[in-house]
Amino acid sequence: MKKLEHGHSKAEIIERFEAVPSPSYLRDWIYGGIDGAVTTFAIVSGVVGGQLSSVVILILGFANLLADGFSMAASNYLGTKAEMEQYHKLKAIEEKHIDIIPEGEREEIRQIFQNKGLKGDALDMVVNEITSNKSLWVKTMLQEEYGLPLLIRTPLKSACYTFLAFLIFGLIPLFPYVFNMSNAFFWSNIGTGITFFIIGSIKSHWSSKSWLNSGIETFIIGVITAVLAYGIGLILHYLVM
Repeated sequence: MKKLEHGHSKAEIIERFEAVPSPSYLRDWIYGGIDGAVTTFAIVSGVVGGQLSSVVILILGFANLLADGFSMAASNYLGTKAEMEQYHKLKAIEEKHIDIIPEGEREEIRQIFQNKGLKGDALDMVVNEITSNKSLWVKTMLQEEYGLPLLIRTPLKSACYTFLAFLIFGLIPLFPYVFNMSNAFFWSNIGTGITFFIIGSIKSHWSSKSWLNSGIETFIIGVITAVLAYGIGLILHYLVM
């Protein structure tokens, strides 16, 4: 028998559904982590391709970490805040409609579940149960009519997780230069490549891809970015010099 992701005994099901759910901030970590590693390593590759000094790498690298990291966090904050505002706006609209035209909203619930294949007494029972609880009624409309998730991420948390991930993973390409290691670019390549693979592998836990395929996919994206940056730096070096 194949191993399942969670138990299905009655006690396990009750425990799982009684647990207070919380929104996932995985996308913020992945988004910030990949972009931090990619953009910082692109700077390192571009500077090396342009045959500039390690000092330039450190200056541009740390400037990117702080400025681009903050920019990404701010953008994510505003985007998540817009999602939250949309959720509350539509929630208020549905609450108003239920108060003013309950029969119209009741018919919407009926149509929703009729389209799912329910009919007769089963359909009537579901409609009656949902519309007898205003909170459930509103949540059902938000999810079924507008396709909104029931769990909304907090804008500030999203921004903080994005910024932290950007800093943590964006520092890795710079470490060999911070510690003035010999063959710094080689070790920067190795460290960043491993980082890409690890991020991709972790991401696979929340997708249908295997950890190996997901890791390789993210690694390839990073390699393409690095090659482009290195090539542009090399071309500009010869054009300018």
